[in-house]
Amino acid sequence: MPAPANTYTVIENLWVPLKDGARLAAKLWLPAEADRKPVPAILEYIPYRKRDGTTPRDLTNYPIFAAAGYAGVRVDIKGNGESDGLFDDEYSPRELAEAVEVLDWIAAQPWCTGAVGMMGISWGGFNALQVAALRPKPLKAVISLASTVDRYNDDIHYKNGCLLSANLSWSGNMLAYASRPADPAIVGDGWRKQWLERLDAEPLCIKPWLAHQRRDAYWQHGSICEDFSAIDIPCLVIAGWADGYRNTPSAAVAGLGGRSKGLVGPWIHKYPHFAWPRPRADFHGEALRWWDRWLKSKRTGAEKLPAYRAYITENIRPSHSRTDDAGRWVAEKVWPSPRIKARTYFLNTGGLLATRGGPAREVTFASPEDCGVMSGEFFTLRPDGDLAADQRLDDAKSLVFETGPLAAPLEILGRPRLSIDVAIDRPIGNLIARLVDVLPDGTAHRVAFGVLNLAHRNGNADPAPMTPGKAERIEIVLDECGHRFLEGHRLRLSLSTAYWPMVLPPPEHVTLTLTLGATACLDLPVRKGGDRFDVPAPDNPDPLPVFRELKPGRYERAVEHDLNAGRTRYRLLQDTGAHEVPDTDGLVAREVREEHYEIDPADPLSAVATTEWLIERSRGSWSIRTVTRQRLTADKVSFHIEASLEAFEGEMKVVERNWRETIPRDHM
Repeated sequence: MPAPANTYTVIENLWVPLKDGARLAAKLWLPAEADRKPVPAILEYIPYRKRDGTTPRDLTNYPIFAAAGYAGVRVDIKGNGESDGLFDDEYSPRELAEAVEVLDWIAAQPWCTGAVGMMGISWGGFNALQVAALRPKPLKAVISLASTVDRYNDDIHYKNGCLLSANLSWSGNMLAYASRPADPAIVGDGWRKQWLERLDAEPLCIKPWLAHQRRDAYWQHGSICEDFSAIDIPCLVIAGWADGYRNTPSAAVAGLGGRSKGLVGPWIHKYPHFAWPRPRADFHGEALRWWDRWLKSKRTGAEKLPAYRAYITENIRPSHSRTDDAGRWVAEKVWPSPRIKARTYFLNTGGLLATRGGPAREVTFASPEDCGVMSGEFFTLRPDGDLAADQRLDDAKSLVFETGPLAAPLEILGRPRLSIDVAIDRPIGNLIARLVDVLPDGTAHRVAFGVLNLAHRNGNADPAPMTPGKAERIEIVLDECGHRFLEGHRLRLSLSTAYWPMVLPPPEHVTLTLTLGATACLDLPVRKGGDRFDVPAPDNPDPLPVFRELKPGRYERAVEHDLNAGRTRYRLLQDTGAHEVPDTDGLVAREVREEHYEIDPADPLSAVATTEWLIERSRGSWSIRTVTRQRLTADKVSFHIEASLEAFEGEMKVVERNWRETIPRDHM
C-alpha cells in the first residue's frame, strides 16, 4: 500500500561532500520526526541517476521505508546524474572507497542514529556486498538483489571462460547512460560545462573488460567469494530464476553461513514486488523485517528464517510473454541441505539419458555457429523475448540425450553437474550444456544451462589450449535451478559447441568427440521431502507509477535466416517512447536501444555485433541528445572494437568522439 505522505518529507537533492572536494548528489526521504528522534538510514549507491533513471522504482520503495521510520538515501556515484566528477569503471576501488565516505557522512547526520543499511539490485546489490567486505563501522546489514559473489563467472562479462555478448551490450548501456548530463533544474547553469567535461573523459568500458579475458586481479577485486570471512554483517540475498544472477543466493548462503539468508523466486531482473513472472513477493515486508532486526534491534525473527527459500517451478510453457509460473515455495533450514542428494544419469548411445551407464562409445558432433538463438538475454528486463524460448529450434542443432516419460515427478534444487571425457579438433572451443524439461506435447523449456571454454577446463586464471585429438576429463557446472519435472515429462540434456548470440564464438569452427557410457555422467541435485513454505505476496501487485506517455514505445526482437547469403541475423529494438518522468518538473525522456548480431553458421570469424543507443532529454526549450555506437568483430588473433559518441544540444553537435581498439585474444 502507498505510504501516507504526511509521515515523511522528500529532499529532492542534497550534497554529500567527499574528501577530494567533489560532491555526490543524493535524494532523501526523511521520516517526519527524524529531526527530534534520529532514525536508521538505508543507502542505495548506483550510477543510474536518481533524477530520471530509477525514479519509478525508488517511488515504490523509499516512501514505504520512510513511513516505517527509516531515512532513505539514494546517491549517484561520481560522474553520474547530478554528482560531480568523472566516471571511471564499475566497482572501482575509488567507487567503493567513496561509498565508505558516504556511509560515514550519513551516520554523522543529526537525523541518523548512526546505523546504516545498504540495499540495491544489480549494481547496487554488487557494491553493497563489496562495501560490506570493507567493514565500514556504520554499515550494519545489507539487502542485495540480482548480484554476484564472483565478478568473472557470474556477471555480464564472462561465463566459465566464454565471452558473453552482454559484455558488449552493457558497455553500450554505460556509454549511453554516463554520457547524459545533469539536470539543469538541480545543478543550474553549470550543467553544460560539467557535461562537456564528462563527454571528453567518457570511458569505453568494453576496453578494460575485454582486455582481462582470464580471472585475474581485475576480476578478483570486488568478488567477495575471494574471502567470504571479510563480511561480518547479516546479508539478505535475493534473485530470480529467470535472470542471469540466479547463482548468488545459494553461493552467498553457503559462503557466509549464518550471516546470510537466501531467497529465489521465478523473477526476471527486477525487484520482486513488481517482477515477472508471478508469483511476486512482499519485498517491503521482507526488507522491513530485516532492517528492523539489524538496524533497530527488534525481535522480528529475521535470524530464524530458513537459510534458503526458493520457488520450485513446474510445467512451464515458453511463450512470447510469460506472466505466471506454476509451482510452490519451499525452504531449506540449512544450506547446503542434507535433504538434497545427487542422482546420476548417464549419456548413452542412441541419445539415451538413463540411470545406468551403457558401453563406452564415442560420438562426434559440431553445432552450426548460429545454434542458440532461443537462449534469451543473460539478464532479463522484460518477460517476453528476453526469456529463453522453446528450445526445439536450438535442440535440432545440438547433440541431445533424453529419458523416457517420467513415471513419477522429479524435483531438483541446486546446480546440475556434467562430467564427461572430451576431445576436440582445435586448440580452442566451447561446450554448452542445457537441461531441458520436455512437456508431453514436445514443448521444451530450458531449466538451466552451463558453458565452458575448454581452454579453461582447469580453471579461469591460467587457461591452456587443448591438444587436438586428446580426450580429457571435463566438468561443467550448470546454473542454480529449482524445478519439478512432472510425471509424463522427459528430461533432456542438450549439448552444443555454440550458443550464439549469448556466447560469442571461438576463433575456429570446432568438432568435439565425446566418450559416452558409464563415464559420461549428469548429476542432478534431487530434493526429497519438505513442506511448502509460504512467501507472502505484496498487497499492491502493480506499484510502479504510471508515466504520462507523449509518444508510444516499441519493442521488437527477431531472428532472420538469409538463405541466399547464408547468414543468420538477430535483431532487437527497445524504444521507451517519449514520456514525462514523475516528480521532475516536466522532464521528458526517451531512450532507444538497438542491437544487431550477424553470423555465417559455418564461419565463427564472420560474427559481427553492434549496439546503438539514442538518449533524449528535454524540458521546455532545453533539449539534449546523445547517439552512441559500438561494433565488435574478430579475427583469429584479435578482437576489434569501433565505437563513437555524438552529443547534441538542441540541433547543434557539441561533441564527437571515436574509438578504435584491437585487443589480442587470450585463449578465447
